[in-house]
Amino acid sequence: MITGKNYIGNQTSAQGDKTFKTFNPLLNIENQWELTEATVAEVEAASNLATEAYKTYSKTSGAQKATFLRAIAEEIEALGDELLEVYQSESGLPNGRAKGERGRTLGQLRAFADYVEAGEWVEASIDTAQPEREPIPKVDLRKMNIALGPVVVFGASNFPLAFSTAGGDTAAALAAGCPVIVKSHPMHAATGEMVAGAVIKAAEKTGMPNGVFSNLNSSGIEVGQQLVLNPNVKAVGFTGSIRGGRALYDLAAQREEPIPVFAEMGSINPVVMLPNALNNRAEDLAKTYAGSITLGTGQFCTNPGLILGVKSEGLGRFVQTLAEEIVKVEPSCMLHPNIAGAYESNKANALAQNGIEVLASYASDVKPNHARQVVTTVEGETFLNNPTLHHEVFGPFSLVVQCENEAQLETVISKLEGQLTGTIISDANEISNHPKVVSALQNRVGRIIFNGVPTGVEVCPSMQHGGPYPATTDSRFTAVGVNSIKRFVRPFSFQSWPNELLPDELKNENPLGIVRTINGVATKQTL
Repeated sequence: MITGKNYIGNQTSAQGDKTFKTFNPLLNIENQWELTEATVAEVEAASNLATEAYKTYSKTSGAQKATFLRAIAEEIEALGDELLEVYQSESGLPNGRAKGERGRTLGQLRAFADYVEAGEWVEASIDTAQPEREPIPKVDLRKMNIALGPVVVFGASNFPLAFSTAGGDTAAALAAGCPVIVKSHPMHAATGEMVAGAVIKAAEKTGMPNGVFSNLNSSGIEVGQQLVLNPNVKAVGFTGSIRGGRALYDLAAQREEPIPVFAEMGSINPVVMLPNALNNRAEDLAKTYAGSITLGTGQFCTNPGLILGVKSEGLGRFVQTLAEEIVKVEPSCMLHPNIAGAYESNKANALAQNGIEVLASYASDVKPNHARQVVTTVEGETFLNNPTLHHEVFGPFSLVVQCENEAQLETVISKLEGQLTGTIISDANEISNHPKVVSALQNRVGRIIFNGVPTGVEVCPSMQHGGPYPATTDSRFTAVGVNSIKRFVRPFSFQSWPNELLPDELKNENPLGIVRTINGVATKQTL
């Protein structure tokens, strides 16, 4: 049963008088659930509880945290079809997508459980004392990663499960030993409440401290602002727009104690099509990219919003076929009327720019909140001179930039803002003849793809889901995979500390049996 209340630790609360409802974009009606927005007092209560919980949760063993994370996955799974139905009613996304995203969410939680249970994520490093060293004796130093403190996670509009209440940011923070306060996304707050209830149930079953998790509702920006400014909060995880992420980043920097904001924001994911590939398979590439541009109504952060190539007969065939194929795709529903409205507004702004040509636009009538896909083209010089064309249009929209030569192509790539991904489409061995293009693209992205599409993010340790600003606020970290835990820890050293008082990860006898770096050598040996 959905109550519409906030979770302040393991207690539900609805002290405020401001309420809101979520929206079913497919049926174009409000959902029945009434959600109560968190008050200032509730924000304060959640942050105080998280601070108290941190004192014990940060010292919880990897095995205990793993048990907790696996229990969360089990409790989410136990919600069954009801969770999928609520998810669909708040997002307009189909059942298959709901099942797939639930599976990804469960997989992330279990992957983090395995990771922290193994124990080596702490990166234990030991440099033993050398009292006989001249002219100054060397002291014993031991270092490992420890939890930052309470973390605020902002749910993402386009992933109601995998990037929201118990999604990747929450899983990473909990795995690190950080209590989490979720600022639930207002577009899928009922889904968020169901998942939050599962997290709380798992915490209680596994003996986690009250306050290790809270979930707060808000239809506006006030609750989020209060959380970021709260002195108990030590880090923020965010997935959303550049405007929203930058606002939180600036707010956190203005605090008396600034804190990190790990924000994944905008990306147009440039695709570079090399000449031989275009000449030999322009039509096949166009069909593939018509599908990628419209996948999920273009509502993925890795949507290919920019296609780059040098003018040629092959590029001409690609453009013609892309125009033919894109309008064959049946339009689908966007996540919310506000997102559909923003798409139309941003699309109109892009189409109003001088020099842009519409290659194809879906022209038939569509149902409410369904997006008409558009592909456009522009000259390389026009693109270079108009920064507006460099910005993301969130939805099924893509721009083909036709460059005069390879030198201009390199310039276009080098002038792009930071991106999550970049793709090179190449024939066999062709890529080796274009090292400057590859180098330019590598300098602007976090992940480079060979002969594929950017849509689709594998959840595994080798995935880098991040990139230079404004793709993310810190390109050193990933928002996907177990290595995303590094956002919510800090290195900490013990100097000349008694062995019996050290954490197990750093004790001489290595009770956890983990790999540690001892005097520069990776080993499981004891001291």
